Amino acid sequence: MSDLITAPHIPVLLDEVIEALRPAPGSVIIDATFGAGGYTRRLLDAGATVHAFDRDPDAIAAGQGWAETQANPPRLILHPRRFSEMVAAMAEAGVSQVDGLVMDIGVSSMQLDQPGRGFAFSTDGPLDMRMGQEGESAADFLNTAAEADIADVLFNYGEERQSRRVARAIVAARPLSTTGELAHVIRKSLGHRPGAPKDPATRSFQAIRIHVNAELEELEAGLAAAEHLLREGGRLAVVAFHSLEDRIVKQFLRDASGAAAGGSRHLPVVVDRTPASFADLSKAIRASEAELARNPRARSATLRAATRSASSPRFLPSGQRRAA
Repeated sequence: MSDLITAPHIPVLLDEVIEALRPAPGSVIIDATFGAGGYTRRLLDAGATVHAFDRDPDAIAAGQGWAETQANPPRLILHPRRFSEMVAAMAEAGVSQVDGLVMDIGVSSMQLDQPGRGFAFSTDGPLDMRMGQEGESAADFLNTAAEADIADVLFNYGEERQSRRVARAIVAARPLSTTGELAHVIRKSLGHRPGAPKDPATRSFQAIRIHVNAELEELEAGLAAAEHLLREGGRLAVVAFHSLEDRIVKQFLRDASGAAAGGSRHLPVVVDRTPASFADLSKAIRASEAELARNPRARSATLRAATRSASSPRFLPSGQRRAA
């Protein structure tokens, strides 16, 4: 087993995710965000067969030796693909429906801990941030995009209230090539003082990473894919780490369960007659004090779970709504 898989890594809300998925011997479950395999390990221990997805080739390479140790037929099948491609990938694997699906959204701790990946500003590294290690990098975007486009990304994905000021400073400092350079530009533009409780570069780094990896679009497509792949009674568990992600998950499940908020009392009531595709929505589940003591990263995590109903999917795999 590789160093990445055996290295200390604490999956967030592990017990709660396993309880939500209810794995059993012979069940087929998708781990849409394999990472270091924390959820997958527990699912395999419960006797499930796991189809694990990850766009990061490092994660797939690290899990390859582990997959080869599984029983014949194998109970761990690795898919080096985005989770937005799950429907096509599972069809190619000859699987039409699964019993459970878990998604742990956002950047992994392994990616953050590798300076060469360019996700963090705690150590200097190349300005990269690509989860799949291909396509446009953070440096490509910041060094070529219009100032207004950069400002929009910082505001929409990082909720940076001074996004225009930061974008102006970034454009003035181009070309940028390292995370240290970018963090310095952001801090200087916002008048950051060393020792302040929160580094102002955090919001902008989050925003740029989300944009480079199209994370919110991937999440929406992944949720639609889950609706297609889960059998009746199948369980969905999604862990999100910030409000933008959690808002998408919450709204998707509310819409899918028919529990969306009603319209204005001043307007006619619009009845959505689309059959509910999910039921038994959980409340937002957060880490216990005991887990927070073991793993401070869990502080911002929110788990939402639901059960698939018998109704047809509301969306095509591409995310387009079905015709009425």
